[in-house]
Amino acid sequence: MAANDGLIDAVKAAIGAALVDAVDAVGEVSVTVARDALVPAMTALRDTPGLEFQQLMEIAGVDYPERPERFEVCYHLLSVTKNRRIRVKVITDEDKPVPSVTSLWPVAGWLEREVYDMYGVLFSGNTDLRRILTDYGFQGHPQRKDFPLTGYVELRYSEEQKRVVYEPVKLAQDFRSFDFMSPWEGAEYILPGDEKAALPEAKGAPTPLTADQIKKADAVAAAAAPAPKAKTPRTVKKPAAKPRAPRKPKGEGAKE
Repeated sequence: MAANDGLIDAVKAAIGAALVDAVDAVGEVSVTVARDALVPAMTALRDTPGLEFQQLMEIAGVDYPERPERFEVCYHLLSVTKNRRIRVKVITDEDKPVPSVTSLWPVAGWLEREVYDMYGVLFSGNTDLRRILTDYGFQGHPQRKDFPLTGYVELRYSEEQKRVVYEPVKLAQDFRSFDFMSPWEGAEYILPGDEKAALPEAKGAPTPLTADQIKKADAVAAAAAPAPKAKTPRTVKKPAAKPRAPRKPKGEGAKE
């Protein structure tokens, strides 16, 4: 990608008072424009020599529930001739519509429908603003931060009615909540397998110590260890030999 040197100054000169804010961070330029001036600003970004952002690549929504105007609509533009990208943002809420850019890029019709479906942002001038990802009659907008993870309704096929029916969500078990804490940053609870950390490491296990430090540590451990008890020799008692009967002289007791 081409460098962004001078891009913000060129955008300021092209769109004038419509520019609200501009940021160049991690190699990406993001500009915020006034909502009512979106279409003239986009036209200037597309047609001004030196800018020439001919293609609309994506429209995305972002939800910040704590803000008075909670939604950001982000437009990602690409300049094929200059090999540069730029992000254009406008801010709105649930009621104020954003001007449609379908007159500049017809593909925006589908992209605006997606943002409307997921976030509920309205677009004035879009003649076909319908849901595009969710089903007919879907309640709510799934990408809003206050939308429940389980949704409001669930669907199943009814053998009795021979069609798909909607019913209120029924959970077979309590919904589990996760803290999403990274185990590498340190969790507040013991993770499975952490109990092994209390066991002494086997000899030869990986260690940041040097060879001299290992020898010193072994010497200290050997000095602190109690002396082994002396082993007493084990004696085995042999059973006493039975007295043998005296042998009779040869020929004694022979018959005469």
